[in-house]
Amino acid sequence: NHCRRHCHYCGLAAGQEGLFRYRMDDDEICAAARLARDCGYGTLVLQAGEDPGLGSQRMAELIRRLKAETGLAITLSLGERSDADLQAWRAAGADRYLLRFETSNPQLYRRIHPNHGSEISNRLALLRRLKAMGYAIGSGFMVGIPGQSRADVAQDLCTLAQLDCDMIGIGPYLAHPATPLGKRAAGNRPERDQCPADLDTVATAVALARLLCPWANIPATTAVATLDPQHGREDMLCRGANVVMPNCTPLAYRELYQIYPDKACQHESAEQCHSCLNARLRAIGRQPGEGPGHAQPRDRYPMPAIPLPGSQPCLL
Repeated sequence: NHCRRHCHYCGLAAGQEGLFRYRMDDDEICAAARLARDCGYGTLVLQAGEDPGLGSQRMAELIRRLKAETGLAITLSLGERSDADLQAWRAAGADRYLLRFETSNPQLYRRIHPNHGSEISNRLALLRRLKAMGYAIGSGFMVGIPGQSRADVAQDLCTLAQLDCDMIGIGPYLAHPATPLGKRAAGNRPERDQCPADLDTVATAVALARLLCPWANIPATTAVATLDPQHGREDMLCRGANVVMPNCTPLAYRELYQIYPDKACQHESAEQCHSCLNARLRAIGRQPGEGPGHAQPRDRYPMPAIPLPGSQPCLL
């Protein structure tokens, strides 16, 4: 949960007070990965804040070890890293890279990601370089960011299709209450064209993403389950999503990886989460897939024509 960024909504942001910082060691990570394999999962996500302490060589060695011990497909979600790091990790066996852009609106992007000199154009360019390196790429956005309009969300959807993403993550905006945006939320009046951070709007965005990118893997996100623990995941799976993401992080670290509070499944062991999700899938007539879960081949689907900004009415 170390991070050098100062994102205004994230509970892991640099300078965040009252948070005990930790790094799992390689043996702990590999034990969690073996548990994931034993549960029948075919793919693993290694996620952290944008942590300079996760060195390039250590991560490359860890990826090679995980591949040798588990055979799982490996997705990395480690923020913006140098091309040299990313190429080394790809050569070590990493299959996918997840880097959400959160919003394609440049002004809104700068508002929620201050003080690190980053622009949305840099992040989109990095996603394209990741694809050129041979990674399957994942990206996505939040719905309901303060100041975000429905037209912004429509443009976010078009941006995903233009990137030709293999994985798409769309979830509601949830700010940690101890962050600048979280502290401001209590007294804020909604802006006139504010896009709501509700489940119906998220589900509409997920359904449209499925139409625009029919080959992509689209998770029913943990943030959706946090808003609606009873039915959130199931609703998304019935409206375009095709992936669930059980948590294999050891319980001792769950409370410390708090991007936002009250995260779903915070106190469930990996085994309990596995059993619960299987039951939820069966309840809606689904069964878990097998294998590494790669995106579907593009040639099975016609590539949609993506309108230029401003050329079409708002989709939402």
